[in-house]
Amino acid sequence: MAADGVISWLLDSDPALRWQVERDLAGAAPGVWEATRARVATEGFGARLLELQDPDGQWAGGAFFPAGFDFDAVETDGQPWTATTWSLNALREWGLDPAVLQNRRTVELLAANCRWEYDDLPYWGGEVDCCINAWTLANGVWLGADVAGIADWFLEHRLGDGGWNCEWVEGSARSSFHSTLNALKGLLAFDSAGPTDAPVRAARRSGEEYLLTRNLLYRLGTGEPVGPWVGNFTYPFRWCYSALNALDYFRASYQMEGRPPDPRMQAAIDMVRAARRPDGTWAQGTRHRGLEWFPVDVEPGEPSKWLTFSATRVLDWWDSGR
Repeated sequence: MAADGVISWLLDSDPALRWQVERDLAGAAPGVWEATRARVATEGFGARLLELQDPDGQWAGGAFFPAGFDFDAVETDGQPWTATTWSLNALREWGLDPAVLQNRRTVELLAANCRWEYDDLPYWGGEVDCCINAWTLANGVWLGADVAGIADWFLEHRLGDGGWNCEWVEGSARSSFHSTLNALKGLLAFDSAGPTDAPVRAARRSGEEYLLTRNLLYRLGTGEPVGPWVGNFTYPFRWCYSALNALDYFRASYQMEGRPPDPRMQAAIDMVRAARRPDGTWAQGTRHRGLEWFPVDVEPGEPSKWLTFSATRVLDWWDSGR
């Protein structure tokens, strides 16, 4: 599939993806991609997920897990992806206009009705898990909730090596690739939303340096790959780290600040480039198990429009900045 053919293939997609292809790959005028983006609320994936919102503002009756979920089932069935946080993540990543949920008073309803499964804590205050707090920070910024306290939480819980680890509550003092990347995404959303917050910017730089000193791929002490998951490209990204997921973050971060790509990303770029198939597409990897509302991408081994979009955009950014 030639480059133009790949773009045409990507454009034949749900509005949640199509508007991003128009803006970032096809060079469409703002009026074109903005019109497509507006359709997220009324067509396709976005409209379907909006219809599933509960009257009390939640999805599936829970904050991170569906109401009544049997936690023992995680071992056999995987993490369910239907509750409030995962649904908000999807709508935000698909580009839904936040006014749609603001008009539904979603922030206020969640403040009144949604509590974390951990210690019954109030939703917009976050809890103790770095990844959960990162998503709540990003979703709160997007919807206009007061989540500045969560940004401060990340400053207080950064580990000595510069990153974060959800297992800090169990005593871990070493950062995690997964937790650090998710923390960085949440802090980037906060950092992008208003005047530069110097402590938040410094924390992001620290977390970025944690990953960059490891070339986004390797253990610092041994130089070995950090895990088999680093090369497993799958959409939705969910919580799991991969080279592509990390590069997608760094692209957004560096573009916001006007920085050129860091050469320490080269090995990760090479990994993404090597995964491109002869027809110019990227295949779905091993997907994350668990209940979802409805599928938004293909089965493992099939060409993925979401991954092809993300990987093409990352490589375009890298190649144009070198």
